[in-house]
Formats: sequence, C-alpha cells, structure tokens
Amino acid sequence: MPTSALGAFLAARRARLTPGDVGLASAGTRRVAGLRREEVAVLAGVSADYYTRLEQGRERHPSASVLDAVARALDLGPDAREHLFRLADAAPGSVPTPARPHVEQGLRELLDAWPDTPAIVIDRRLDLLARNALAGAFYADFAEADNIVRMTFLDPAGGSFFADWTRAAEACVANLRLALGHDPHDRRTRRLVEEMSAASPEFRRLWERNDVRGKTHEAKTFRHGAVGELTLSYHAFDVRGSAGQQLIVYRAEPHSPSADALRLLGTLAAGERPVRLSAGSS
Repeated sequence: MPTSALGAFLAARRARLTPGDVGLASAGTRRVAGLRREEVAVLAGVSADYYTRLEQGRERHPSASVLDAVARALDLGPDAREHLFRLADAAPGSVPTPARPHVEQGLRELLDAWPDTPAIVIDRRLDLLARNALAGAFYADFAEADNIVRMTFLDPAGGSFFADWTRAAEACVANLRLALGHDPHDRRTRRLVEEMSAASPEFRRLWERNDVRGKTHEAKTFRHGAVGELTLSYHAFDVRGSAGQQLIVYRAEPHSPSADALRLLGTLAAGERPVRLSAGSS
C-alpha cells in the first residue's frame, strides 16, 4: 500500500489507465485495476523494484529524469506533471510560497472598473477574496459566496447553478488537489479538505481519484435564478506579486442570448455598491 502522498498519487493514476491507453497489449486475466506496476516500470524505463519502492514511499529522492519518464508513462498532463514533481520535492522553485489573502487596492479598483463583466479574485483553495458588483449579482443564488468548493458541494443552489454539476465538481476537486501540491502542509487547505470529506461523500470519492488540474478556458453554462441560462467563457490571470491569487474574468459571446442575460443581470446590480468579502475567509 502507498505510504506517502507521492505513492498514493502514482497508484491512483496507474489504476485509471488500461494497457490500450498506453499502447500495450492486454493478455490474460487482470487482477488489478489499471496498469500493473511492472508495466509502468517498463514504460518509464526503470526497474520494477525501483518503481515499487517509489509507489510505496521507500524511494524518496527520484531524479527529475525519472519523474519525467514516469509522467510520460502515466500519460500525465502539464498540471498533473507539475504536481508529481512537487510531491517529490523536485519541482524547480518548489519551496512553498504562502498565498496572500489580502487583495491589493489597485486590483479591487480594476474589478470595479468592469461593470459589464463578472470578475473575481480567488486563491489556490478557491476562496473568493474579492468580486465586483456584477459578480456579486452573478452569485446571488448562493447563501454565502465564500468558497467555490463549498458552494459547489454544500450549498443547495450549486446543483442548479452549475448546469453540468459533475464537471464543475470534478474541476473543483482537481483544482484543490493542485493547491495542496503547492504547499502540502498548508493548514487552511487541509482543513477544507477534511471539512468537505466529512460533509460530502461525492467530494470524498472525487478526492480519492487524485485528479490534478488548473483552470481552463472552456465555456461553462450556468442557470441563474433571476436571468436564466448563461453560457460564459473565462480567462484566468495570475496576480503578480500575490502568490496563489488569480483574477478570473467572465464574458459572453457578443450578441448572444447569454450576452442579453448578462446585461439584464447588470441592470439588477446597477446602483448597488460592489460587494467584497473580508480577506482570509476560512
């Protein structure tokens, strides 16, 4: 059994691959889910004994070349590969930099300068640190818009607000595991994982999959209680000088029904002062 976060990650990713996924022939009855350790070792060009030690947590200092080979063998994407390196304490610049919950005044003013676009600032554990007035109206269906993970799994509004709830839930958990990879000892993130694991069986199931993924730019569809369905794309920008913070800006396709719905939402938000969350919510 894996005895480390690195071993658990490797075992989970190995279990999700089939021989056909990596170009191997499948012969005979398989007694394990996914690839065998020996098969990963062959694909990575290392001995089966070495790979077993790595997965069991007995090999604690793999080289960057070995990690690269294992990442290729397990068909890891860029985010998962970086996560693997961090778990092995081998990522360049892997010394954790604490996330800063404080949002600079200039960035808050920038949010307010976009009255027609929902814009938020989040940290790695998906706390909403700041938002403009339109984003406040966008999340108005939720009892408390404080953390996207809690909003997705615990707030009853989450099941209807996210049109593809399963996709939203998977992304949340994968983002949160990526956050813990940046700083495995971050107590706030660990407390959130413990809280969600106790409160949501579905979160617990997804967490055990060890998926790792950062923000994408794929369009998402939302169902808003006041204006109906909106399909929005978004861009995520790292905030320079504030480790772990990201600026998220949503947009609708011009002249689309979603753009009309967003304008209507803007009229509902008009005249309201921008709603901001206090820094360091937990």
